Amino acid sequence: MFESEAVTRGIRVKVRSFFVPERSAPDEGQWFFAYRIAITNEGSEPAQLLSRHWIITDGNGEVEEVRGPGVVGEQPLLAPGESFEYTSACPLPTSVGSMSGTYQMVTDAGEAFDADIAPFTLGEARTLH
Repeated sequence: MFESEAVTRGIRVKVRSFFVPERSAPDEGQWFFAYRIAITNEGSEPAQLLSRHWIITDGNGEVEEVRGPGVVGEQPLLAPGESFEYTSACPLPTSVGSMSGTYQMVTDAGEAFDADIAPFTLGEARTLH
């Protein structure tokens, strides 16, 4: 499991990624990774997540950008102290890669800003015993 964390204007974005072997087929050049994201409003004003922008880089350096409204079909409004969590996934043609990006947020006052999603690794974590 790999983790990253970033805070922008009181919005904390924490990510944990993990390899999903049962959905992967390395012999066919397919690796499947899932990630769990917790978005927490640690600020003093409500903020709503409107859209997302992902930058996905595979092990060959190929970059794919993904933009879209909300996350998992929702545009959560987070009051101070509230969190929203979701799980999503990313298939890759390589056994390692990385993701980073931003969530486009807006405050109750209509002020827009980008909350950073710190880079995190997509890969097979090996546990040492």
